[in-house]
Amino acid sequence: MLNSDEISDLEAQRICFQCVGESYLSEEIKQNGRIEQCFYCHQTAESYAIREMADRLATAFEHHFYRTPDQPHPWQERLLADRESDDQWDRDGYPVADAIEDAAEIPEDAANDVLAVLDDRHCDYELSQMGEETEFSPDSYYDQIGPSDDTWQEEWRTFEQSLKGEARFFNRIAASHLASVFGGIDRLLTADGRPPVVGAGPGLEIGHLYRARVFQSDDKLKEALGRPDLHLGSPPASLASAGRMNARGIAVFYGATEANVAVAEVRPPVGSKVAVARFNITRALRLLDLTTLENVQDGGSIFDPALKRRLERIAFLQSLGKRITRPIMPDDEAFDYLATQAIADFLATENDPLLDGIIFPSAQAKDGRNVVLFQKAARVKTISFPEGTEIEVQSGWQTEEGWEIEYSVTECAPPSPETLAKQEEEGPDVPLFPDVVDLAEASEGDMRASALRIDPKSVAVHQVNWVEYRSTPYKVDRNRYDKHELET
Repeated sequence: MLNSDEISDLEAQRICFQCVGESYLSEEIKQNGRIEQCFYCHQTAESYAIREMADRLATAFEHHFYRTPDQPHPWQERLLADRESDDQWDRDGYPVADAIEDAAEIPEDAANDVLAVLDDRHCDYELSQMGEETEFSPDSYYDQIGPSDDTWQEEWRTFEQSLKGEARFFNRIAASHLASVFGGIDRLLTADGRPPVVGAGPGLEIGHLYRARVFQSDDKLKEALGRPDLHLGSPPASLASAGRMNARGIAVFYGATEANVAVAEVRPPVGSKVAVARFNITRALRLLDLTTLENVQDGGSIFDPALKRRLERIAFLQSLGKRITRPIMPDDEAFDYLATQAIADFLATENDPLLDGIIFPSAQAKDGRNVVLFQKAARVKTISFPEGTEIEVQSGWQTEEGWEIEYSVTECAPPSPETLAKQEEEGPDVPLFPDVVDLAEASEGDMRASALRIDPKSVAVHQVNWVEYRSTPYKVDRNRYDKHELET
């Protein structure tokens, strides 16, 4: 142990930014240090006293390192005591002097000087007399700790409770929490370099979506097949029921990247029919891909005070996708959907960056992906027909063997004056029915720019013959005891 004068001399020694290899800390010393002679390289430059270096390392170790146990765990002791075992116990981590040297990237003698200062600060004479190790004892070992998301989880619980029991509109607690979770999320990357915010639209990987609807009435099915743009797209606001990502009256577009996933997601009962169609995305959209969050990463210097909070956020984001998409029982939907509905509203209207929708894993189809497009990106471009067009839908015909299913849609449009004139001039081979064209961008009362266009030729009807469920069975043990056996 050094005496107080020796410790004071050590604390006063200077180390310059050039002797510190860790870039963040070196730049900090260069910006904030005092120009004096460095004790280690003898150059005159911006420098910190060893006292200041000890302060910075103590904070970094508090946030990012832990002192490993100096004795085996009980289960390890049992293994070591086994005569047939060849196991040997090695203490986890690295010698504290090495950990300090590697963390700050400083010379070995400087690391030992910092350690001497820290050991003196944390020394406990009584514990030392009993042979107990203390923080920064020269014989101690340290290892890096993984970030904990406990604080973020608690903030999330507060956010959920605030929505359920305090205020659902103009909720500052909710807005502040969501801004901290999702703000700047487009600047993150996964371990393999994928961004959590991806583009969708023409020429991109996600260029179209599938959407399905269940029918138990043939009349309603025929109506939908005649105008699939109106009946298979997102519903009008007046008919929009509450869902995982929308409150009642807010029409969003729930779709899937594959047709079979769209069918599975509507959970059709046996005997029903499901109409499914492809909707092409007609303009560029930005989507948050929850399936990437498990692998999202962030980094930086352990000497950056903001790193701990950022790493804790990453740990929370890695579990957020499962939290948002976890199955909700019907009786719990009214309350448990409040959080995800608030998330959708925030990402669409308040977040930086603003987003148009969310990609999330399907709970009904293995490896399937669902997409919800928020209200501003959920408008389907309607199909327009010449005035007087009649639409006829057939579901099949009767044969000697029984009813033969075959769906067909016939559009019977009146010929235009130009077509009639051309027919008179060129003969009867001129087609009477003009091609179907699109409506103008905005229908009455809806000024949103359309983002989807249905492909009428993609519409298919699935008749549900059976449904397969996959489950995990658990045996129920049942025992009987006499009462007097339990009382003794």
